Amino acid sequence: MKLKKAQGIFLYLWRILIILLLNVLVLAMLWNNGARALSKYGSTGGEVTQIQQKLNELGYNAGKADGIFGKNTKNAVLAFQRDYGLTADGIVGPATLQAMGLAGGGGSGGGHGGFSESDVQLLAKIISAESRGEPYQGQVAVGAVILNRIAHPSFPNTLSGVIYQPGAFSCLYDGGVNAPTADSAYQAAREAINGSDPTGGAIYYYNPAKTTNKWIWSREVIAVIGAHHFAI
Repeated sequence: MKLKKAQGIFLYLWRILIILLLNVLVLAMLWNNGARALSKYGSTGGEVTQIQQKLNELGYNAGKADGIFGKNTKNAVLAFQRDYGLTADGIVGPATLQAMGLAGGGGSGGGHGGFSESDVQLLAKIISAESRGEPYQGQVAVGAVILNRIAHPSFPNTLSGVIYQPGAFSCLYDGGVNAPTADSAYQAAREAINGSDPTGGAIYYYNPAKTTNKWIWSREVIAVIGAHHFAI
């Protein structure tokens, strides 16, 4: 009787052990799948190709979009992460994908009109650099132009794509973007995101006293705010 009882206890404990081991195995598989979902040096596949294409579009040299996460791609990711205030580890996880505009699903918490808080900060940074010394309405107007470009077929369809389009904003090349962001620029960014557009739909702006671009003078001016002419 005692032997039979002992055997029963042993089988019961054995079953519990098997269940625990299976649970550990399932958790390990889930964790491993999550880890592999992060694109990093040595990764290959379609997501890597998308990342390379997006980085090249934004002006970061990721090399050929061949789906192989090599040295050029890693360096481009690191540069992108530094510019966007992300952890610069060269690994493309959810936060980096979100900043690139490649993340699937809904937006992040704390957003404004579908834009994340990091989008607001980026927009404010450009507004501050591009419209320093301009009236508040002029700051909102610059933000509106950037957002209008997202919806226009001639421009990239993401905020980062518009801002980092090569040659689009002089502040990215003359160091102006590195100056502290004015508090009013944050407010202007949120107002523009919420739909305010003092320009009435402009997709270009320029200061006629400073520009040397002859082409921009051919655009139809639809608003003048401060020192800037806003055009279509």
